[in-house]
Amino acid sequence: MSYKPPYTNTSKIIKQVSEISELISDIKYIDKNYNTLRLRKKNRIRSITGTLQIEGNTFDEAKVTSIIEGKTVLGTMREIEEVKGAIEAYDNIEKYSYKNEKDLLKAHKYLMENLLNNAGTYRNSNVGIGGKDGVTHVAPPPSQVPKLMDELFEWLQSTDEHPLIASCVFHYEFEFIHPFSDGNGRIGRLWQSVILKSFKDIFTYMPIESVVRNHQLEYYQALEDAGSAGESTPFIEFMLEIITQSLKEYIKESKKSDQKSDQKSDQKILDLIMQDNKITIMQICQQLDMSESGVKKVIKKLKDENRVQRVGSLKGGHWEALEKEI
Repeated sequence: MSYKPPYTNTSKIIKQVSEISELISDIKYIDKNYNTLRLRKKNRIRSITGTLQIEGNTFDEAKVTSIIEGKTVLGTMREIEEVKGAIEAYDNIEKYSYKNEKDLLKAHKYLMENLLNNAGTYRNSNVGIGGKDGVTHVAPPPSQVPKLMDELFEWLQSTDEHPLIASCVFHYEFEFIHPFSDGNGRIGRLWQSVILKSFKDIFTYMPIESVVRNHQLEYYQALEDAGSAGESTPFIEFMLEIITQSLKEYIKESKKSDQKSDQKSDQKILDLIMQDNKITIMQICQQLDMSESGVKKVIKKLKDENRVQRVGSLKGGHWEALEKEI
C-alpha cells in the first residue's frame, strides 16, 4: 500500500467506536416489525432531504416524497432535478461496491446527469472550497485528481482499519480532493454510507445525512479543522459522534414504533374476542396475519393486565373481555 491518509486513532475515537458497536448490538433486539418497508422509505427520504438541504436545496421531506410518488411539486427546475438525481443515486445504494471506483463514478452520474455535462467524470478545472471566511481550501489541480483518487481507493481496498473509521477517513479525503466540478458533498456523504453498509446492513437505511444537516455548521467546521491539522482526526471524531446520534435516534424511534404496534395488536385481538368470544387462537392468527407465538404473547399480556380471561377449557370454553376498550 503506497498511500496512507494521515490521521490519529485517539482515545476518543476508540471510545466512540466501542459505543457505536454496543448500539449496533442493541439494535439486534429491536422488534423486527420496526424494520418495515414503510420505515425504510421514511429514513431514505430523510437521507435524501438532509444531504440536499446541506447544499442549499429548499425541498422538505413532504416535497421529496411527492417527487418519489410521481406527483407535481412547485420548485425550480434545478431543485427538482437535484431531488430526482439523489433519489436515483440512493435507490442504487445496495448495488455499489464501496471498493469500486467505477461505482462511485456511476453514483455521480446518477446524481448529476441532468445537472452537469460531465456527470460521472472527474473535473478538468480548478476549484476552491468556500467557508464563512471565503475560500478555505484550494483543491488539488485537475491533473492530479485521477492519481489521488486511485491512491485513495487503493488504500480503501487494502486497509485493515475499522470500517467506522475508514468511512470517515475516506469522506474527508474525498472532500479534500474534491474530484468533481459539483456534487462532491453529496457523493462524499453517500459513499460513507456505502462503506458503512458493507460493515453492517443497518446503515443502508440509517439517515446519517439528516443528522449532519442538523449540525451543518459543525460539519463544515470539522472539515476546516481537519484541513488546518493536516489530518482527518477532527473530522473522524465529529462523524463518529454523528453516527452515534443517528443510532440513538433510530433506537428511540423503534421503541416508540414497538409500543404503538403492541397497542394496536392488543386492541385488534381484544376487538375480535368481543365480536366472537369463542374465537380460536388460530382464527385470530389468520384474521390478523400474525404468528401463533405473537398472538399467544399478546393474549398472555392481556391476561396479565386483567383485560381478558379464559372461561372453561380451550375447546369448549370461551373468552371474556373485562373491558371494552384500552
